[in-house]
Amino acid sequence: MTKPPGWQIVQRVKAGELLVFDGGYGTALFDAGLLNGGCPELWNDTHADVVRGIHRGYFTAGSDFVETNTFGGTRLKLNEYKIGHRTRELNVKGAQLARSVCPPGRWVAGSIGPTSCVPADYGVGDNIATDEEYLETFKEQAAALAEGGVDIFAVETMMFPQEATAAIAACKAVSDLPVMATMFFQYEEMHDRDRTMWGESPADVARTLLAAGADIVGMNCGRGPDRAITIIREMRAVTDAPLIAYPNAGLPITTGDTTTYELGPEAMAKDYPALLDAGCNIVGACCGSGPEHIRLIAEIVRARRKR
Repeated sequence: MTKPPGWQIVQRVKAGELLVFDGGYGTALFDAGLLNGGCPELWNDTHADVVRGIHRGYFTAGSDFVETNTFGGTRLKLNEYKIGHRTRELNVKGAQLARSVCPPGRWVAGSIGPTSCVPADYGVGDNIATDEEYLETFKEQAAALAEGGVDIFAVETMMFPQEATAAIAACKAVSDLPVMATMFFQYEEMHDRDRTMWGESPADVARTLLAAGADIVGMNCGRGPDRAITIIREMRAVTDAPLIAYPNAGLPITTGDTTTYELGPEAMAKDYPALLDAGCNIVGACCGSGPEHIRLIAEIVRARRKR
């Protein structure tokens, strides 16, 4: 049986090819007028042209694949906006918007972010979720993304291992598409190390995500490409699986109501040769980045491909 097109991503990086992911979405949506406290996923319905334009901008900049505007698209998260009943609709539309501008030979990744619920093992109060609740909410989202036409799932910015492994299991339960999975790491300056919110090392995370069934693993968000280099190097030391990194454009800088990020396109891109040297197969960027960041990152990747 022929595998879905998204498996080409896994096959090509295993064969040694380097690929380019996309950049930030929240940054672009806020620039387009999304208000603080607004629901980004709702824009898949109310501002479809804006969302479509963000995807198109990243493809034009050199992204081999882009993710859907569905980071907070689980029912548990959408319930915060009182629109949990629109979960399927907003995820299907999110996938269709990215698919509608996807050039031939490139792909769409279905973004699946954290629910904002703390695992029952750790939390008390109302904002907690059991493993079963995680699994069901992620299955609903993953099924809708697959229905909308994504090629691969991007389980991303996960804080808790239980939530990450439940999301991977949910994707595998509803579809035969491949799964990327990344976690958020904090840099602990006192110890000069990177750890998840609950203390897992990059090596621990790589093992956990792969054991859960992920096909590509890595990191996203966080402090910036300088730490991504170290995180990927530690992951590469324990696995030969495909690795992805799409860090923030440095740390956020808030001035009044305005938030900017430390690293412009050139300053961010200068760390990417070292990130590729560390063993990363797929590179992109996260919060604070835009098409110009990706354009310069893609130039570095293309130059490395020629070598």
